[in-house]
Amino acid sequence: MPGRLKSSDGPSEAVLVEGILRRSRDLPAPRMAQVILIAALLCYVGITALNIVSAGVRGLALAAAFGCLGAVFALQLLHSRTSTQRVPTGHRALTLGAQAAFTYLPLIALKSQWGAMAGFLAGSLLLLLPPRPGWILYGFVGISMLVPPLLEGRPAVDSVYLAQTTLLTGLVTFGLTRLSELVRVLHESRGELTRAAVTRERLRFARDLHDLLGYSLSAIQLKGELIHRLIPAHPARAMDEIEDVLAISRQSLADVRRVASGYRDMSLEEEIASAKSVLGAAEVDAVTDIRMGEVSSPVDTVLATVLREAVTNVLRHSRAVHCEITAIEEDGLMTLSVTNDGVTEGYRDTSPHSGSGLGNLGLRLRAVGGELTVDRGPGSLFRLVARVPAHGDVDPDLEDPDEAAEGERSWLVA
Repeated sequence: MPGRLKSSDGPSEAVLVEGILRRSRDLPAPRMAQVILIAALLCYVGITALNIVSAGVRGLALAAAFGCLGAVFALQLLHSRTSTQRVPTGHRALTLGAQAAFTYLPLIALKSQWGAMAGFLAGSLLLLLPPRPGWILYGFVGISMLVPPLLEGRPAVDSVYLAQTTLLTGLVTFGLTRLSELVRVLHESRGELTRAAVTRERLRFARDLHDLLGYSLSAIQLKGELIHRLIPAHPARAMDEIEDVLAISRQSLADVRRVASGYRDMSLEEEIASAKSVLGAAEVDAVTDIRMGEVSSPVDTVLATVLREAVTNVLRHSRAVHCEITAIEEDGLMTLSVTNDGVTEGYRDTSPHSGSGLGNLGLRLRAVGGELTVDRGPGSLFRLVARVPAHGDVDPDLEDPDEAAEGERSWLVA
């Protein structure tokens, strides 16, 4: 009863990468956001320049006014850069002071025609100062713009209009700058998410190669040693073992292809039969007790993976003489147990997080609602038990990529 399951017990990370890129494709580029900000600032500068020209300013006064306009525009561009907002407080105070001077001094000669430039100063205060003093000084700049029209003898409504325009310009400058920063951060986050997804895909591939090929390569090694001993005295049996090696190698190649495509089919019953053959070739007495009912495809595949890893550990990390494999389904709970003797003295940690193999198995079992326990028995006994609902389904959200990454750092398993 083979089960078809994505090899990462969840959506392929390559698919996630494609989804991230597709959803973020409509975001404006950071350069475009900067262009929009600069265009808006130029529009405000252009309006002020037209007001000055329409007021009849000529000669050196006009040149000085345009020079101040250029200085205010340059300072505003500087203040709208993210790097400027992280410079020391003293430097920010210096540039803010310069902008304040270029904002208020021309008011003496140009009066209300220059008032729109105060909006840039209001926006810079919000950008460069902490929130509380920034908003207080922002309000002060707006209130100060009530004065120039009154000194010119204009109606009070003109004073209110200029103050309101100043506050609005400050908000627009502040908002466009923050929007530009947000677009930049979103693009950086997209890159980070893409790199994280690629990393997870690499971990999936490495984890599945370990889980699938560790068993096959160990079996090929053992059968190769057996063939070497059989050739002189029992060439016919050696030929049979060679056929087994060829079959295992073909299966290994098929496993690699399935890992690369993101899917694999595995059956617990077939793996139990294969395990008995491999353990027998290693002169390990294998006893099985199989009482299985119907199990879901994901559970079938995960339990087959658990058995492969357990048998690999028996072959590689013990001097086992006896191995007992039980697979029992009772009251909707499937229990797979592998018990062997001959555990080597070098083994210490029985935690499922002690290495890549057991760590991977714990992740896979949790993804289908199960659990993995391992423990040392009397003497040299070692027992691995996997419990999982017989009809469990995959919940990819239960997989912890950090745990998987940690597991990949070590290949020593029980």
